[in-house]
Amino acid sequence: MHIPASRRLLASTLAVGTLVACALAAAPTAQASSGGYAALGDSYASGVGSGSYISSSGSCYQSTLSAAYLWQQANSPSSFDFAACSGATTQDVLNNQLSGLNSSTTEISLVVGGDDAGFTSTMETCVLDGTSSCVSAVDTDENFVNTQLASRLDTLYSAISADAPNAHVVVMGYPHLYAVPGDCLFGISDTSRSAINGAADVLDGVIANEVAKYPNFTYGDVRSAFSGHEICTDDQWLHSTTLPVYESYHPTSAGQADGYYPVLTANE
Repeated sequence: MHIPASRRLLASTLAVGTLVACALAAAPTAQASSGGYAALGDSYASGVGSGSYISSSGSCYQSTLSAAYLWQQANSPSSFDFAACSGATTQDVLNNQLSGLNSSTTEISLVVGGDDAGFTSTMETCVLDGTSSCVSAVDTDENFVNTQLASRLDTLYSAISADAPNAHVVVMGYPHLYAVPGDCLFGISDTSRSAINGAADVLDGVIANEVAKYPNFTYGDVRSAFSGHEICTDDQWLHSTTLPVYESYHPTSAGQADGYYPVLTANE
């Protein structure tokens, strides 16, 4: 049967188009692991509390059991800039942790803001000085978060965007520390525990609001991941007062692996 040349050309064109479409459909979506990964932030980002610290990280206490380290092991990025450091504020991240970012960086994780508000000293106040002093200290922290933290976060997020223009940034927040009421027989009062959890809500709210302003940023809320695993539960993923002292009120290795890591992967 003779097929006109025009129809043969049309059929050939359709066939090629079909093959191209199939190839595009079959091609895997580009993953962050095709570029570099940077883990930025404070002690919750470096993995304080989870042990297995990298000796060369010194007092930054970067852990091989942190969510960031677990992510790079699972995804094999082209480079891994583990810059997170215990005690880091937004200004510390801005000054000391962005040098490894560039146009090849495609994935960034960040946890920061708690040290800006002074939550470490507040926890000391709550443990040592009683309910009234605790609530007062928490109120001071919340006032700072509500009036000053947003501008600091905005400055940092803008710098990250400029230094790593091709990166997707997952900014994660902080969990509730306590189950209220919980099964703890000793320690701080339920009033203090509720105040501390409320401060986490305020902090997470400000962080989430700032993240929403940046198209390539995603907010990862860890509170639901830690629900049922706070201090004063039977399966807690957070240290209470412990030794070494710097691990107090930080996620355990389970908190990193089962709390932070799934939130990071869900939002990458």
